[in-house]
Amino acid sequence: MDIDKLFKVPRLPTGSKRKMPDNPTPEMLKKMRLDTPSNGDSEDSNMDVYMPESSSAPRRQSRRATVEDGDDEMVDTSFAPGGDADYFVEEDEEGRFYGGGLTSEQKQILSIFESAEGEGTTEDPEGISITSIRRTLLKFERAVNKNQDQRSKYPDDPSKFIDSEADLDSALKSLLSLAQSPVLAYPELVRSGSVSLLIGLLSHENADIVIDVVDVIHELTDEDVGNELEDEEEQEEAQVALKTLIEALLENSILELLVDNLSRLNETEESDRQGVFHILGVFENMLGFNPDLSLILVSKTKMMNWLLNRVQSKTHDENRGYSAELLSILLQNNAANRQDFGKKDGVEVALNVLSQFRRRDPVNADETEFMENLFDALCSALAEPEVKSFFLASEGVDLMLLMMREKLQSKSRAIKTLDYAMSGAAGTVICANFVEALGLRTLCAAFMGKGSKKSKSNAPIATSEDTSHILGIISSLFSNTPSDSPDRIRLLAKFVENNYEKTDKLLEERENARNRLKVVDAEIETEKKETLADGGEIESEDEDLFYLRRLEGGLFTLQTVDYILAWVVMEDDGIRGHITQMLERKNQYLKDIISTLQIYRDNLEADTQSNGAATDHAPEGRALSQKEILQHLIDFLRECS
Repeated sequence: MDIDKLFKVPRLPTGSKRKMPDNPTPEMLKKMRLDTPSNGDSEDSNMDVYMPESSSAPRRQSRRATVEDGDDEMVDTSFAPGGDADYFVEEDEEGRFYGGGLTSEQKQILSIFESAEGEGTTEDPEGISITSIRRTLLKFERAVNKNQDQRSKYPDDPSKFIDSEADLDSALKSLLSLAQSPVLAYPELVRSGSVSLLIGLLSHENADIVIDVVDVIHELTDEDVGNELEDEEEQEEAQVALKTLIEALLENSILELLVDNLSRLNETEESDRQGVFHILGVFENMLGFNPDLSLILVSKTKMMNWLLNRVQSKTHDENRGYSAELLSILLQNNAANRQDFGKKDGVEVALNVLSQFRRRDPVNADETEFMENLFDALCSALAEPEVKSFFLASEGVDLMLLMMREKLQSKSRAIKTLDYAMSGAAGTVICANFVEALGLRTLCAAFMGKGSKKSKSNAPIATSEDTSHILGIISSLFSNTPSDSPDRIRLLAKFVENNYEKTDKLLEERENARNRLKVVDAEIETEKKETLADGGEIESEDEDLFYLRRLEGGLFTLQTVDYILAWVVMEDDGIRGHITQMLERKNQYLKDIISTLQIYRDNLEADTQSNGAATDHAPEGRALSQKEILQHLIDFLRECS
């Protein structure tokens, strides 16, 4: 059969014919009639149409077609231009027609091709039923069994099992549609045992099949599953179904198998690179659904090792960026993962990778996100005292100071990292190292917004976030630097030099924070009045939420500034007089600082980590807790006011 001939559009008749007006009337269309050829000639036969009697044009011997002649059902469809099979069929009540452009034979052949192409396509989500789901799962099960059977019989002859592998590939792709109906599909997927079959294919000899399986799992565990449902109850049912599926996947050791496949896939191949991307996506989906899985992922697999190796890649790509993001997620709220990060030289790796941004900015938004995720991972890890020791040993303080001096995009992240590293009692040694490395000069320059002569003209100015972290560093220095030590004297000297300019900057930041807090306090007071007017009550939970809003609205900055001011007031008489004078100009007094510190103290937990500040009030052999330090500062300010 010649396919080209079948799909070739027939030629139009070449004889003299009446041209149709541009906009024919319905009456004109019904009057037109093809004269049936006596010899049954093919496409080249001429057509004779009705013409007015006044016309002198020559005509073949034929009967004239009139409106009364025959029923519409007896119309000879061979008249249709090009033999269009739908020319006379699709006619509406106003006489308009819409031809399809295909002959009957062509339509039949096209229908055959469409049927063949439709065999492997997914079903319309609206038409998914429990019956269609079971049929899909049965097809998948048969494809798996057939492929296993063929591979076991002919392990050395791919030609024998290649067809079954293609069927398996098609069956796996058909599972993607199940994500459109999680409430029906997921429980059936678990009940039928298809989850075990699916996980088993992660050990398949063909990497392409493994990638197909990863794609299916990635789609089924997507965090947006069920979100398109309008009914909240249906959304909750979808989340329950997703939980059932994830638990079944975990029972079949999916985390271990996926991590094993990370080293198996070759990322120089595009398909394998996409496979790795989707594996990381599966981990993110599961961690988003249950953050506690981060401990299992790190403790029972080699995931941490793989991530640390992947971020060290010399060339940047999407998988490298995704690895840094997943690393920051794993370290967010898990102390065990942070400690594991430190034990596996994670601090050294992170600092080595970040060192490239000391002299250059990221080239694009993706690399910027990569840098920020790596800094975030490092900051999370620095919450552990052991990691602070690794940071100090890897000369992290020196690298962060170099980044601050270069004033590139990494500057803000370096300030944040130092704030995390120097906080708490475990940051005492790092604070000493910071002062020894001449960090006070760099810190004060950043605090005052001064740039070095070597800095670029387009260097970013300090942001409110930078200022907050700078204040955090200064607060840690006062808390962790021993009294009467050379480092302490150098720190206090910074607030005296240049006619108390650093002290004035503190007071300026205090005033800005107070103004922001006034706005928030007014909003909260209005909300309280409205609640009470409506007959409601202000509960303890509401008070906690109000306090958090006040912290975000300027109270946190105000507390930090007043904490620093209290220290300098207590330790230097000259600074005390200057601060008192400047506060009175704003109708503020030391008692206002006391009020702020009392709020700070009252909202601290009883077991707040102690700081390393050595004061005359500290019991021998123990450093004062943050709460105790605040109380001593309050007592001293009361004596002065």
